[in-house]
Amino acid sequence: MKILVAGATGFVGRRLVRALHDQNHDVIAFSRSASEAGFPSGVEPFEGDFGDPASLEGMCDDVDVAYYLIHSLTAENFAELDRTYARRFRQRASTAGVDRVIYLSGISGNERDLSPHLASRREVEAVLEGGEYELTVLRAAVIIGRGSASFRIVDDLTDRLPLMVVPTWVRTPGNPIAVDDAVRYLVRLLSVPETRGKIFDIGGPSVLSYEELLRMTANVKNKRVLIIPVPVLTPELSSHWLRLTTDVQYRIARPLAKSMRHPVTVDDDRDLQNVVPIDQTPIKTAINQALTVN
Repeated sequence: MKILVAGATGFVGRRLVRALHDQNHDVIAFSRSASEAGFPSGVEPFEGDFGDPASLEGMCDDVDVAYYLIHSLTAENFAELDRTYARRFRQRASTAGVDRVIYLSGISGNERDLSPHLASRREVEAVLEGGEYELTVLRAAVIIGRGSASFRIVDDLTDRLPLMVVPTWVRTPGNPIAVDDAVRYLVRLLSVPETRGKIFDIGGPSVLSYEELLRMTANVKNKRVLIIPVPVLTPELSSHWLRLTTDVQYRIARPLAKSMRHPVTVDDDRDLQNVVPIDQTPIKTAINQALTVN
């Protein structure tokens, strides 16, 4: 099967390219820096930029399945860019006759009062849905792994703040998932026809609040933390608070902070585990791996 991974040098994309290659698929790895990425032998790098339509020519030629992993959180106008890029991808995938597109999105709780970040994810889903292919959407909870911006925030906090006066969103529940499990779902759904044209949630085996995730991460690092949630830190204020407490780029940390007030638990009716069962990684194991894998 010929498979395109758009966003192949990202946190999930790089791992997905390797996993698909290991399954003997013909993989095209699309990225602005594809030629410098050092993909496994046999992977075809395709260097392009969704901001430059001319560079996209031929991207989807003869492609059977395309994974769309493009997100623009580092840009101030990320929602506008993501909308434009999704439209450009939809047009090229439709024209080229791509059979199936898979988009990695995010869980957003009750779908009301969405943060700009999560609202943009929903808008991209809607844009991609209009293409001439079957769309599968996976909405993920917080993904744990080295390179994850969300987990890096947790890691930085446990390193720097033995006493944390934190926003009340630390008590928001979620189903964090190991990055290897997210990739495993993305690969295995290819062989499950029931996943075509549908939306699924993916998460790990445990429901944890951010506070519990912070404590578990600190415990893995043999650190002690005292966490005091306070109601005065609004989403806007807490995004500025993160600017002082993490090395994650502020343009990334800010929209993530505004999203953290939403529960990110898997909906039982949309749980991909019911259709594509895998041996899910315990969260403590995922944290250990994220802290130790180079």
